[in-house]
Amino acid sequence: MGQNDVLFERAQKTIPGGVNSPVRAFRQVGGTPRFVAKAKGPYFWDVEDKRYIDLIMSWGPMIVGHANPEVVEAVKKAAETSFSYGAPTEGEIELAERICALVPSIEQVRMVSSGTEATMSALRLARGHTGRDLIIKFEGCYHGHADSLLVKAGSGLLTFADSTQNAPSSGGVPQDLVRHTLVLPYNDVAAIEEVFKKQGDQVAAVILEPIAGNMNLIQPSKAFLSAIRDLTSKHGSVLIYDEVMTGFRVALGGAQSLQGIVPDLTCLGKVMGGGMPMAAFGGKKEIMSKLAPLGNVYQAGTLSGNPVAVAAGLKTLEIVSRAGFYDCLSTQTQILMTGLKQAADKAGIPFAVDSVGGMFGFYFADKVPTTFEAVTKTDIEAFKKFFHAMLDEGVYLAPSAYEAGFTSIAHDDAVLAQIITAAETSFQKL
Repeated sequence: MGQNDVLFERAQKTIPGGVNSPVRAFRQVGGTPRFVAKAKGPYFWDVEDKRYIDLIMSWGPMIVGHANPEVVEAVKKAAETSFSYGAPTEGEIELAERICALVPSIEQVRMVSSGTEATMSALRLARGHTGRDLIIKFEGCYHGHADSLLVKAGSGLLTFADSTQNAPSSGGVPQDLVRHTLVLPYNDVAAIEEVFKKQGDQVAAVILEPIAGNMNLIQPSKAFLSAIRDLTSKHGSVLIYDEVMTGFRVALGGAQSLQGIVPDLTCLGKVMGGGMPMAAFGGKKEIMSKLAPLGNVYQAGTLSGNPVAVAAGLKTLEIVSRAGFYDCLSTQTQILMTGLKQAADKAGIPFAVDSVGGMFGFYFADKVPTTFEAVTKTDIEAFKKFFHAMLDEGVYLAPSAYEAGFTSIAHDDAVLAQIITAAETSFQKL
């Protein structure tokens, strides 16, 4: 019995399922989770001292590589003056100014500690601003674990989802709460047009993953994005871009900068904290001014704008803002996807790939899926075998076929070559 097995057995006695976030438990792929001892650059080492090339990078935040020396130095400096004050700091203003400069649709921003907090607060704000209750979300999109959003949600929830119409994807969520949430198919223009035709004046907000990453990587069509923006504007509904995953990950200005869409509110997380618990929501000043202490929409948090997290975030955003950062990251990710595709073709295995910036998806299918339904029809069994074969070769992929993958600026040519070699060996085993 290896040390990972020992720790997993021990963890299950005091932590439900042995993990603090469900997808870490390897339930979809089987086997024992790897317990991480340390990480550096594009690698992590488990407790048995085996090295892995990391292709989840903490699910996105570690875009400048694990334990980046500049970020570590900024964190050390901040920590020396205390970990938390519960009072305002200049660093919070600097981070807010940086975010507003990089994402022009954000005129004002409020910091929180997690992506779930950001989306939950943005929805409450949208409802408070419009005086309406109805929320529209899309099938397979995951916006954190707030009650009203756990309907046909993506990510780890795809393992537990009930396919009956509008049933909560989680126990403990009252049907009464989800009745205010309408779930529509991703990339279905006719469906959203139909809903707005019938109920447009009741819709408080449409919340969207502008590039879905919680049912693997799914890109929206231009027609789908245009329809959403046009209809929300026409009916006075708030368009919320959930860029917790895509913000500063697919481009410096997020997915909205690539798509030419100006949302009313944007949720951010992951990269903006550089790996620390940090997130934010922001947008039009007119809407943001409805938040307490100015308005009657309440939101608060003891650790919001935490000084150590702010320091990590500021330094990370400084690094990603340097000339050529995203060109390099995008190119490296494309090289990786091309290499995986060629290895699969060589082995005669149906395989499709996609990527945007430092975010990627691969699918055991003939073509890249564009809907949640199409993702569920890919060859999940082949994925499981591939996952374990790659793990044996020292490459750590997301332990679920429903998750996007992530690279970092530390994934250089030599690292990519190792991954592609591992894939060639792994495809031969399928």
